[in-house]
Amino acid sequence: MIFRRKRPEEVPTTEPMADDPVVAADAVTVDAPDAEPAALPGPTRKRLSLFDRVKYLLLLTLVWFALVWASMADNPLLPFGDAARQQAQDARWVFVLAGLELLRQIHFFLSERWSRYHVFWTERIFGGFERQSTRRLSPWTRFRIGRVITYLIWLTIIAVVIGKARDTSPVLALFQLPSLIWQAMPMLIQVLFILFIVVGQFAAIFWFLSKGGVDVYYPDDIKTRFTDVWGQDHVLERVQENILFLENPEEIEAKGGYVPGGILLWGPPGTGKTLMAEAVAGQTGKPYVFVDPGAFINMFMGVGVLKVKGLFRKIRKLSLRYGGVIVFFDEADSLGRRSLPTGTGPMGQPGFSAAGSAAFRHAGCNGMSYLSEDTRWKLASGGGLPGGTQDKIVMGGGMGGGGGDMGTLQALLTEMSGLKKPRGFVNRYVRRALGMRPKPPPKYRILIMMATNMPNALDEALLRPGRIDRIYKVGYPSKAGRVRTYRGYFDKVDHELTDDELDKLATVTPYATGATIKDLVNESLITAIRAGREVITWSDVMHAKRLKQLGPPEDVEYIERERHAVAVHEACHAVMAYKTRKHLEIDIATIEKGSDYLGMVASIKPEDQFTRWRTEYEADILVSLASLAGERMFFGEDNSSGVSGDLESATLVAALMEAYWGMGSGISSLTALQGLGIGSPGNAEPKGGRKGGGLGFGATPSKAPDPTDGRLPERIETLLVKLLEKAEEILTEARGEVLALAHALETHKTLTGDDVLAVIDGRQGPLIDGTVYQDPEFRGDLEQYHQAAVAAHEGHTKVRLALPAPRGAVGFEAPASA
Repeated sequence: MIFRRKRPEEVPTTEPMADDPVVAADAVTVDAPDAEPAALPGPTRKRLSLFDRVKYLLLLTLVWFALVWASMADNPLLPFGDAARQQAQDARWVFVLAGLELLRQIHFFLSERWSRYHVFWTERIFGGFERQSTRRLSPWTRFRIGRVITYLIWLTIIAVVIGKARDTSPVLALFQLPSLIWQAMPMLIQVLFILFIVVGQFAAIFWFLSKGGVDVYYPDDIKTRFTDVWGQDHVLERVQENILFLENPEEIEAKGGYVPGGILLWGPPGTGKTLMAEAVAGQTGKPYVFVDPGAFINMFMGVGVLKVKGLFRKIRKLSLRYGGVIVFFDEADSLGRRSLPTGTGPMGQPGFSAAGSAAFRHAGCNGMSYLSEDTRWKLASGGGLPGGTQDKIVMGGGMGGGGGDMGTLQALLTEMSGLKKPRGFVNRYVRRALGMRPKPPPKYRILIMMATNMPNALDEALLRPGRIDRIYKVGYPSKAGRVRTYRGYFDKVDHELTDDELDKLATVTPYATGATIKDLVNESLITAIRAGREVITWSDVMHAKRLKQLGPPEDVEYIERERHAVAVHEACHAVMAYKTRKHLEIDIATIEKGSDYLGMVASIKPEDQFTRWRTEYEADILVSLASLAGERMFFGEDNSSGVSGDLESATLVAALMEAYWGMGSGISSLTALQGLGIGSPGNAEPKGGRKGGGLGFGATPSKAPDPTDGRLPERIETLLVKLLEKAEEILTEARGEVLALAHALETHKTLTGDDVLAVIDGRQGPLIDGTVYQDPEFRGDLEQYHQAAVAAHEGHTKVRLALPAPRGAVGFEAPASA
């Protein structure tokens, strides 16, 4: 066996592994210290493949057969054998070349298997020439010289074949080549025309389908500036930094860096992501290319790829013409999507969620309205639980999920960070054909901006540095940002609002975005115009806020006993919120029927808060359970179906407290236990043969609830029962306040938060004089009316007493009976 000895620089420095069968077979074992080391195998030539070994012999064989065919074409009576013998005499040079090629292949064959032979020829014969040529000629020059020699060889072969076919000299045949091509031109044109028609039909269809979905705005078309973006100053500062690099890239490139070329803006809808991209284009005076989210969704495979390539060709031209360009991909999750959310809900229950299960509830009060915004979001989205809406399943691999083709996203990724080709036909082909190095591509100043409210759906390859270099969250504006945004939009219209009222408005709209603030100001203006005024007042703003928050009430009237029951229900919520919940303030209370609720009590945050505590969540549960406790207390242990939404909210919050937030009797995390295949906290092994049983709602408790060593549903039930008892105690002590607030709701239907507090505290409010509810006689009248309503409820009859009104009070008017 012949070995190939590696050069000194190729010899590995690491010791071979003993268990390698190849190394073990070739290694030489040294038994004694004085034993001579085994000689390493010498270098040999790399072995050629079969095609590389015979390709030139095949070419010469084809040339010889072409010459034989030419002789037979000149003399049709000449048989093949005579033509072959004739060409063996006339075309001896073909056999000479074949013999030389055969000798060359024999030389290669020996060099591949004989180390000394290979070293002799490579180092002693050709070594000096190689070293001199390498020293004097660059690799690019050597490549061009080799290519010219290859062209000359092929040209010589073509000239010889044509000369033999036309019975002339090869030199004269070479000069006759243009005339031959001209004679064959009509036929070639016909063939090319047919190909053009066939291919052009498909090209025209795909060209037509690849158009649209991309809008270009030139510098004079955009009037938006950074001063028009309010409430997102912290993000705006970072975006402005990117603009400085785009306008003056040499500042960072001269120091060895590169200009960040991709920005992702993510956050809730309406927070100003698109407006910020427009401001970037308007501030820099660069063209602004807006990419429609549905531009890359097509029914034909490959159209999306053409659209991507056409888009980037356009923006590269704009970049060179204007010195830079801003490209904005709106709703980027539809462009670079890798997955779609599943239909499962919290705790892995298919189709079950706080929002989706509304269809299975009886009509009642809006059980989510009095919770804080982040709590409602957690309940509606599954709270990040396993199986919630944050879980993903793969739905196709193209842009737009199943609507795009497999290569569209890959084309986008390639264009964003792929190798840039030299520009121009002459630069790419003519210069290369002449042996000249193509000019390098220019530096394109392109800033790609993307916006999405689903960042988890984007492909990781799209978000890597080099494509998307910076990722900024454009969240809900802070209170200062909301005040600035309100002031900016109200300055565009006539209004009478003071700075204190603007501050209060920002407080009572804690999760307002730029879009919702603009809409609220516009709705306030419409309300003022409808009332015959040209100046917006505070009452117009509050009316517009109620309209946007609750929607228009349905034009229905309750019967007396049901009106009183709904009022007591909502009064229990409001009184409990006032008594126990300090982190939120009551915003509005109403018993006007809406599209999916009979009444509601909504609360707001008095200040920006980013963490939540156990006592706050317990207060949320108390407010939820207040309806059940109140109805049972005021209606003789009876309760309505309207408490279903409240119980659902309370149960979900309690489950999160017990299983995820460490706010219950146990501290183990359900997420971790499910990952380990354990059923639920407090149980080392799943019962009933189930693994990963979530909350274990399918099991039947075998003993009384134990807060320290029970199944998770039992612990949740224990927590809810405990808080229900506490709610009953609080409402028993506040019975008078509940009846007073229920009377105010029956009288006015909708109360602001300040009026609710005025009734409970017994003081003057903006609309209601709450001092009248401190009169013991009037409270006695309220109790009598309540007893009459209870009797009507039990007997399904009309209430025999009229709704009482305090003597001499202003602002009270008994509602009309249904």
